[in-house]
Amino acid sequence: MKRLRIEHQTGFAYPGDVSASYNEARMLPHSTDSQFVLSSSLDIEPSTSVNQYVDYFGTRVAAFDVLSPHAALTITARSLVEVRPRPIEHTDMTWEQLAAEADRSISTVEQLTQTRRTAPHPEVAELARSIAARHDRPGPAAHAIAEAIGDAIEYMQGVTGVTSTAVDAWDARKGVCQDIAHIAIGALREVGIPARYVSGYLHPKPSAEVGEAVTGESHAWVEWFAGDWQGFDPTNNIEIGDRHVLVGRGRDYNDVPPLRGVYAGPGKSQLKVKVTITRET
Repeated sequence: MKRLRIEHQTGFAYPGDVSASYNEARMLPHSTDSQFVLSSSLDIEPSTSVNQYVDYFGTRVAAFDVLSPHAALTITARSLVEVRPRPIEHTDMTWEQLAAEADRSISTVEQLTQTRRTAPHPEVAELARSIAARHDRPGPAAHAIAEAIGDAIEYMQGVTGVTSTAVDAWDARKGVCQDIAHIAIGALREVGIPARYVSGYLHPKPSAEVGEAVTGESHAWVEWFAGDWQGFDPTNNIEIGDRHVLVGRGRDYNDVPPLRGVYAGPGKSQLKVKVTITRET
């Protein structure tokens, strides 16, 4: 188990004063069976009142408006979280049992439907079907599919953008964690395995000393259902360990962006992001 302190600062710089902005932030983790949130807070500059709620998928949301002229908006989320590893445990569920079970719950039915971002490239669909055909149970098949996607895509920043789809990233064979998660989700859904997008943080330095502040970034991985929900990080081809901190889940990135907003004012805003993660135990 690790105790991680996370500071995530983000926001927008505008070309001039904007008269108003309306925003949603999904930057604070919540406690689960494998992580416990000891503290969390959100600071917003310019100061304003915040309406906090939990959305449909269980993610903490801070909604706020800034109704006075401002040239920049800065949000700083701070959290202290104890995290335990979540090793994969495959069940004995068969393909037939999964098909019947997945139809019984909205939470699995809605994670079987492809979105514009996750719809798989024909080559990905064929790859997923060929791997699934070699496995008697969907759990090991899901694991093998996610690993195959991780092996096929090179992590590289700047090739894709925030609006890129799984097909875009597959064509390039390059992308970031968001892209690789979308490709893996599309492949899993293609063979009837419910799969969802997970946003959070990954401490980037496994050997970090206690007290060492490390520059990090937001991260994304996947979870699939094959009797139980299991997580996997296809970008690094590793199981979910005590360096992963979960913030939110959804059908794809659109359900869990760290910051989303609109504003009334001139020009195009610039997004700024800085994440610092410090191991405390």
